[in-house]
Amino acid sequence: MSSNEHFLSVNNVEVIYDHVILVLKGVSLEVPEEGIVALLGANGAGKTTTLKSISNLLGSERGVVTKGAIDYQGARIDGLTPSELVKRGVIQVMEGRHCFEHLTVEENLMMGGITRSRSGATEALENVFDIFPRVKEKRSTIAGYLSGGEQQMVAIGRALMSSPRLLMLDEPSLGLAPQIIAEIFAAVSDLSKQNNVSVLLVEQNAELALSIASYAYIIENGRGVMDGPPDKLMDNEDVKEFYLGFSESGHRRNMRDVKHYKRRKRWLS
Repeated sequence: MSSNEHFLSVNNVEVIYDHVILVLKGVSLEVPEEGIVALLGANGAGKTTTLKSISNLLGSERGVVTKGAIDYQGARIDGLTPSELVKRGVIQVMEGRHCFEHLTVEENLMMGGITRSRSGATEALENVFDIFPRVKEKRSTIAGYLSGGEQQMVAIGRALMSSPRLLMLDEPSLGLAPQIIAEIFAAVSDLSKQNNVSVLLVEQNAELALSIASYAYIIENGRGVMDGPPDKLMDNEDVKEFYLGFSESGHRRNMRDVKHYKRRKRWLS
């Protein structure tokens, strides 16, 4: 990625929890305007922490960015509050399909448009219904009675009600049926192409994430270890074994256990 394409830049960021636990150890990544960037890694690698460092949601977990900088549209944002970031179009959809279970689907969605005018919220609502027809069909249903996949669509739709410029998704496929996953990822791909939304996608299903991403980063143990276009990563033997499941033995191993694995940090060179 050339420097003039940078929409979001995370530069050598370190994060510490509880004043002593170093979780991120110099993570850097870039997201272009109107592109999809995947952030891959095993459980505990630091993917969610990376997203929360951007959306400034670390405080509730006693986390803090202690080094590095985060730039968005040419300005530092690591000192802004979550509400200020939302107003600038930086929206995160948390892992776990969080919905207000006692409210209807439409009421859940309108919560995302609470800062907009009535006409703006109505227009945004129709846009969400166009993206997720299933959600439109369930607009009067109590959210607690939806399937997991439908709740995930509502959670993403609620984020879209705020007109994001940068949408961060944390494990959107977790625990969902394959058909629903396909619908959600098709919608995310269309969002980037048709709605001028940049997407930073955290996903353990590497093959799925790489199928819609234009660029990807892999982090392990709080550090970036590899990055590149999806076709380049999918041709890498280590990525094939550890993330795409193409091991001859059938066992998935951790990159840290392989001595010949090359930890490349092109953004620091």
